[in-house]
Parts: sequence; C-alpha cells; structure tokens
Amino acid sequence: MSQQAAVFNRRRGGVLLHITSLPSGTIGADAYRFVDFLSESGMTIWQMLPLGPTHSDQSPYQCLSAHAASNKLICLDHIGLQDWADLDPFESDVENVIKVAYPQFEQRASDQQKTEFATFCQHQADWLDDYVLFCEIRESQQNQAWFEWPEALRKRDEAALSSFKGVYQQALTIRKFEQFLFFQQWKALKQYANNKGVLLFGDMPIFVAHDSADVWANSTLFTLDEQGQSTRVAGVPPDYFSDTGQRWGNPLYQWPEHEQQDYLWWQQRLTTQLVLFDLIRIDHFRGFEACWEIPANCETAIDGYWVKAPGEALFDKLVSVFGELPLVAEDLGIITTEVTALREKYAMPGMKILQFAFGGGADNPYLPHHHQSDSVAYTGTHDNDTTLGWYQALDDQTKNHITDYFGRSNEDIAWQFNRIALQSVAQLAVLPMQDILALDGTHRMNVPGTTEGNWAWSFEWDQLEQDTSERLKHLNALYGRTES
Repeated sequence: MSQQAAVFNRRRGGVLLHITSLPSGTIGADAYRFVDFLSESGMTIWQMLPLGPTHSDQSPYQCLSAHAASNKLICLDHIGLQDWADLDPFESDVENVIKVAYPQFEQRASDQQKTEFATFCQHQADWLDDYVLFCEIRESQQNQAWFEWPEALRKRDEAALSSFKGVYQQALTIRKFEQFLFFQQWKALKQYANNKGVLLFGDMPIFVAHDSADVWANSTLFTLDEQGQSTRVAGVPPDYFSDTGQRWGNPLYQWPEHEQQDYLWWQQRLTTQLVLFDLIRIDHFRGFEACWEIPANCETAIDGYWVKAPGEALFDKLVSVFGELPLVAEDLGIITTEVTALREKYAMPGMKILQFAFGGGADNPYLPHHHQSDSVAYTGTHDNDTTLGWYQALDDQTKNHITDYFGRSNEDIAWQFNRIALQSVAQLAVLPMQDILALDGTHRMNVPGTTEGNWAWSFEWDQLEQDTSERLKHLNALYGRTES
C-alpha cells in the first residue's frame, strides 16, 4: 500500500471554481481576491478544471494540449506592469498583445529575465516544442485537425517540419513566450495562495483529445491507423442514464508502447501538473483498471467492450519517480471491487456526491452515513446542476427523503447541503461556488452530453453576501476543517 500524501493528513474545506468563472476570467486581480476570500472563509483548497487551450466548444476536457495553458487565462494587466512593456491599455486581444509584447521583451528585458525565458523553454522542451509547432501548423491549415493535414506534416516528415520552422521561427518563439508568461503568472498566484494557506487543486482528464499536440507528436502511443485516424475510441457502456452509453471519441492508449517507454509520457504529464497544482483529480479513474473500448466506426457505445489497463504498473512507476501521489480518484459511476482496490492501494481518496444520495434506500453509498475519511465530499460537481436547480426539479418523494434525512432546517437547501458536506467525515469537502451563492440551475457549468452553452458561467463579486466568509469560516471551524 502506498502512503497517503501529506495534503490529506488533515481535514480541509474548499471551493470549486474554474478560472474562467472569475469575473475577469483570468489569473489577474480577481484570482488574488478569490484567494483572499478562501483564506478569510477558512477554506484551504481551490479546485478548478483543466487549464489547457480548448477547441471551439470551450470544453476544458478536450484540450489541444495536456501540458500547455490557455492563453485566455493570462492577465494582460500584469503583462503591462512589466518594466520592459509599453502596451496599449485598451487592447483586449491576448494574441495581439503578446505579438506586440515579445519584441519589447527582446529589446528591453534584463539579462536575468531573458535567461528565465531561455531556461523555461529548455526545461519544458519535451512538450513545448511540439505544442507551438502543432498550433502554428494548425493555424496555417485553417485550424483543421492534424489528421486532415497534408501527409508530410501529418506524419511529421523531418524535412517538412524543418522547412516550416524556418519560415515561422518568430511566430513559434512568440507562442513559447505566451506559455512562459502564463507559467510566470501562475507561479506568482500559486505562491500567493500557498502563503495564505490555500492549496491549488487541479484536474487531469485520463484521455486526451484526438486533435491535440500530444497525439500528433506521439501517435504510436494511441489507437490510430497509418492515416492518424482512430481505430478504437473511449466511452462508457449503456447504463441507467443512457441506453446507448456515451461515445467520447478520444483515442485510447496503446499500453504496450507506454510500458516499453517506461511510462515516460505519463511521467512528463504528471510533472507539468505538479508544477501547477498541489493536488490533482484524475478524471475517469476507473479507466486505469479497464477501459470501455468502442470500434471507431460505431456511432454509439453499445458495441464496446472492457479491456484491462495496466494501472498498477503505471502507478508503481509514478510512485517510484514522485514518491507520494497527491491524487484524487474520480470514481463515479459503476465501480467494481477491482477499481476500488486500485484506488486504495495508492491511497487516493474517492468522491462522494450528495446530489447522488437521495431518492433510494439507506444503502446508497453517497448518503453521509456511508462516507469514509479517505474521500472528498461534494454537494455537486461541474457536471451537476446547482444544488438549488437540482432540488427544484425533484419529485416530492425525494424532497421528503431529504427533509427526513437532514431534519427540518431554517437554512435554504443549498446551505443545508453545504453544511452537510462540510460536516462529512470525508477528509476533504468541496463546495461549488454556485452553491455558496445559492444559485439556481440557470447558473450550472456543464450539461454532459451537450455541446452548446456550456463552460460560460461566471459570477460577480456583488453576488456574495456580506456575511458569506464568516458563515463558511464558522462551519469550517465547527466541523474541524481549520487548523487549531
């Protein structure tokens, strides 16, 4: 059995809020103000979604890179404050700003600043070189997916790539500079948060997008044919929620290739995430025990089949490299004893969602009396409705079950659930910001299975009641989630 990571050694409370849901949507002043709010509320965890550059649907779970960050998260004001910068304060397009900023950096930055940039490029070269090349080629190809590119570029012909680099050298460097700016800003935010006692909690999807720098640069690690098309894709089987299952469409892993390379791709991926975050949620953890593989020519998930994955071998390797693994397993859905055993062997907390607890019997594992300390309690996640929106749509029988279970309360339903989550024996408890604000279903972040209108929600500071921090601080202290 692996030893539990130090971050899980005490009870903690946290808030789930993606960066894009801040009023500004960037890691600027609002992000620092939010850290202050967490600190004042006795919260020591800030959980967010993946930070990567998204496709047109804006989903952070289908990114163009498993390492890079979205340039939309960069704070332009912070760039303007640099001693080498002389920027138009009214320009709001981040790409335009950075195109102007880089020549200024080249001309005016100190030797130390230039060395920091060179060192960043060198240390991140394993993914950064491929990422900027991927993005620049993709733009030159009218943003077509890489498997639709001309053969020489699609198959990474050395001469073709060398020729492209020669023509676009400055543009490639500017893209590297963009990532450098993000990582510099993030480092400062993380240090500020950590100094305030707040840990940053990230999210790592198990699969990566087919149209991503990762798959283009490492095609032998994925289930692709000679043309770069998927042969088998990921999803989940038919269940209570869907008669046809879910066909996600991500290529699957060629695990023998990963094993042959000593899981280096995973080592590099986790290295980047551990620079950004203090702890990380692994989305669809059950896929490390077995994946639902769907032939790519099938339109639904019905004809898929379970294929074992080498979770133990992978995590053994990661433990040998990193020591403790500050990971949380997203273990929702149909979970087998083998999946639970894998999670427990590596001391990863699972997830308990209060919205899944009601409307059934006393044996429901999400009911608070079944929670375990090695878990993270949530009212709901980014994929759920807000607690108020969810409650408003319930039938009377389920509402009565909730009242019977909690007892009658003067608190509104969102805050009843907030209280119960913080009260749980789970070592971590995380509340979506929408539930802290007691917002209805028009404020939900995502509706799984849909592609329109998701990922756009953001809050405004005036939505916070004046006593919210005190209220949260009291509950965190009451339920032992603040340091004595």
